[in-house]
Amino acid sequence: MPNPNRAFLLGPLLKGVSRSFYLTLRILPAGMRDPVGLAYLLARAADTIADTSLIPPAQRLDLLLALRARIHGDDDGGALAQRLAVEVAGQQTDSNEKLLLESVGPALAVLAQLSAADRAAVQGIVTTLTEGMELDLRTFPDERSGQVAALGTLAELDRYTYLVAGCVGEFWTTMTDAHLPGTFRAPVGTMLARGVRFGKALQLVNVLRDCGKDLRIGRCYLPTEMLARHGLTVQDLLDPQSSAQARPVLHALVRVALDHFRDAMAYTFALPRTAVRLRLACLWPILIGLETLALLVENDAWLDPARISKVDRRHVYRVLWRSTALVMSDSALRNWMDGFVARIDTRLR
Repeated sequence: MPNPNRAFLLGPLLKGVSRSFYLTLRILPAGMRDPVGLAYLLARAADTIADTSLIPPAQRLDLLLALRARIHGDDDGGALAQRLAVEVAGQQTDSNEKLLLESVGPALAVLAQLSAADRAAVQGIVTTLTEGMELDLRTFPDERSGQVAALGTLAELDRYTYLVAGCVGEFWTTMTDAHLPGTFRAPVGTMLARGVRFGKALQLVNVLRDCGKDLRIGRCYLPTEMLARHGLTVQDLLDPQSSAQARPVLHALVRVALDHFRDAMAYTFALPRTAVRLRLACLWPILIGLETLALLVENDAWLDPARISKVDRRHVYRVLWRSTALVMSDSALRNWMDGFVARIDTRLR
């Protein structure tokens, strides 16, 4: 195994475990790349632990809590690294995921080298993200059990979207303000709140897009209180034929997502036109997220895991190219986003 160092961790390894995020990281201003990239790697390692279904949930939770403690500086004498190598890394079919788990120790060494403020911010965001993973492991059954559990209320779903994505918007805003002070054209407090809603928008898209697949591993993020209003149970959703009956639930949550996306747009337009890299890093997930929502409301079998609503690679590259060309034009970008919103609204009526 190569001897991972900062350049390797934030270069080849990061690219291997997330090609899309790696593109975003590369366009960030230099001062933000290390803390943001490192936070991603540590969160991705935690996510790999939480998602390794060949390990019982209780064991995954124990490893996750041990990783959280190490991130906060607890010295376990190398016990976690040994456990990850023995209990988790060997279960990975993806060589990049295996290498990521084997690189947790070097990543923690890089964390210790960050400035105190950046280190605290990375520790904070990874802690919150792992709380979201902990919620999953405590709420839902073992993926192999054949059972399904669900969140109960819209408030629980909102809390979940904060833990796994809304907090990222806060972190992103904190990093921007720390490394590029004076960049925002709105108060930092306003941007923090918008950043939270930005992240929640993206996670709601994920929840709705992946609903059919998640149901088959025992997880339903659609609140039972919403399902009950339309005469549905969690078991009903396992039948793709329920897509039509569950469409009001889809539409209600798409409206919530659109409200969040409006704050995400406001967040982006509060960045000066000259902050090209930061603008692109915001534009790409917004545009791809809005197009995904459009595909969802146009998909008559949105609960069928074989008919997932996903923006194909060709369209992703088109978004990258067009947004780069239009990044300094607020009016052109607004028209583009408004076009997606109008397309979605047409199907919500």
